[in-house]
Amino acid sequence: MFFYLAKVLWFLLQPSTLIALIIAYGSILIWTGWARWGRRFVTVGAVLLLVAGLSPLGNALILPLENRFPRANLDQPPAPTGFIVLGGAEDRLVGRARKAPTLNEAGERIVETVMLARKFPEAKIAFSGGDAGILYPSDSEATGAGSMLTDMGVAPERLILEAGARDTYENALYLKAELDKLGLLGPGKRWVLITSAYHMPRAIASFRRAGFDVDAWPVDYRTRGRADLTRPFDKVSEGLRRVDVAAREWVGLLAYRLAGRTDSLLPAPKTVAGGCDLATKQAGSPPGSPCRPNP
Repeated sequence: MFFYLAKVLWFLLQPSTLIALIIAYGSILIWTGWARWGRRFVTVGAVLLLVAGLSPLGNALILPLENRFPRANLDQPPAPTGFIVLGGAEDRLVGRARKAPTLNEAGERIVETVMLARKFPEAKIAFSGGDAGILYPSDSEATGAGSMLTDMGVAPERLILEAGARDTYENALYLKAELDKLGLLGPGKRWVLITSAYHMPRAIASFRRAGFDVDAWPVDYRTRGRADLTRPFDKVSEGLRRVDVAAREWVGLLAYRLAGRTDSLLPAPKTVAGGCDLATKQAGSPPGSPCRPNP
């Protein structure tokens, strides 16, 4: 029920849809006896469209999420037992129809997985992703990911494909159960989570709630850092898309917390030796410091 409710509510609440509804409602009122209110709604909608589409608002919303979790130090022992990759990097509806890989803007999830698989040849690759379609169902993302990873040189025996999860919380629950069944969890086992940087806080919170401790390896960055707080967009569609992506994560964090799917609204990285909280340290730490955050 949570999955379907979240899909419907987000369609109605996402900023781009709300702005369109405000303008449409105002346009209808203009042709009635409420024309003055109609013009007000259209004006408000137009202003919101320009602010969301051209200003750096989307960057300001997504930057705290992207900077929340730095990349884990993979050179520090123990070596990774495996890498966990979350779905969302491929359009399976198109890929299945065209019988071709169809990576989207989150394609770095797959690309960096292959890079890490080559660097750590003993590590397992666990992919979690089912079919999240409602109106247009397709096959699972795990099906497409498995084919792509093997075609790019990852040995099939290294792959663990979980094809039932439809959202982040199910990713954590189902994958933990699968790895536990295979005897790949426990003392001395180290798993590294690969997902988009802006999605990492909700993903980490979900895995912690499931009792699955993982290290973070964020990919798919959308901003350069604080420099983009003053960078406007040159296309309304791109700025609006950025606002939608960031707003979806913030709303998702709140919804997961209210539904008991996480233990905190905005999780922080684990405190390292010496009491350094990676989420609170400022830029400028020595390059070799374990407290050095993402730029």
